[in-house]
Amino acid sequence: MTTAPAPALPTSVTVYEVGPRDGLQNEAGQVPTEVKAEFVERLLAAGLPVVEATSFVHPTWVPQLADAAELLALLEERIGDRARDLPVLVPNDRGLDRALELGCRHVAVFGSATETFAQRNLNRSYDEQFAMFEPTVRRARDAGMQVRAYLSMCFGDPWEGAVPVEQVVAAGRRLLDLGANALSLGDTIGVGTAGQVGELVAAFGEAGIEAERLAMHFHDTYGQALANTYAALQAGITTFDASAGGLGGCPYARSATGNLATENLLWMLRGLGISTGTGMGTGAGIDLDAVVATSAWMARQLGRPSPSAVVRALAGSGS
Repeated sequence: MTTAPAPALPTSVTVYEVGPRDGLQNEAGQVPTEVKAEFVERLLAAGLPVVEATSFVHPTWVPQLADAAELLALLEERIGDRARDLPVLVPNDRGLDRALELGCRHVAVFGSATETFAQRNLNRSYDEQFAMFEPTVRRARDAGMQVRAYLSMCFGDPWEGAVPVEQVVAAGRRLLDLGANALSLGDTIGVGTAGQVGELVAAFGEAGIEAERLAMHFHDTYGQALANTYAALQAGITTFDASAGGLGGCPYARSATGNLATENLLWMLRGLGISTGTGMGTGAGIDLDAVVATSAWMARQLGRPSPSAVVRALAGSGS
């Protein structure tokens, strides 16, 4: 690959790997805990700096992640104390209790920029979701945890349509004001376009929220994830969520198809000469070939080809 840096882009970014949690939560069948643990280990060994492991959501709602405690215990056996640094999603105080019991040091909450999705995803109104998150975030911060806030439906909602920029900024500010360290802005159904990305980041800046506190979480429903990533880089965003092999979606929004594939993101960043930093697993930057191999391996576990274009190009069908 020829590297050709573009002007005025960040020199390094953080890739926030969500495959083991967001990538597997929408699978039709239960992925064995042993396979999940190996997936996490492989991603760490490939140099991913952050790997979100699982969610402490009630198994009735996301049965694919019902083994969260067992997974973290298995990972602690294998990788020791580093397992406690893997982020986990906690939907409420009960989820946080489980994370605290297991010694987790990094949690995330998941909010909505729209009323309808808050009702469908959280069984709370738009305003009630913040009241639910307040004690969870406060207790987590009091316990010394890092707290990330996800905000979904930032570019469009399948029930409400286009979401006003000012509505997204207001919701994001409320999550940050609760005490979240960082805010990930989700294009949950993949309808966002590059112009919208720049507009939204600029609006957060005008509200006094710097790009350094923001991350972007793109879905590739309409093939716009990389274009939107480039627009976010131009706007100063330096943290991007991605899922190995392009796995994932949202169980509460049928139009939310796969996440931005980690390999596709890494290929673009490599071409731009943008560093991906230092990983937890190897002490080196992210190894694209190792991520491709991991995604091809996971595709075999799931019994279908990887949707990632880079995986298909570098590892055949990935199946």
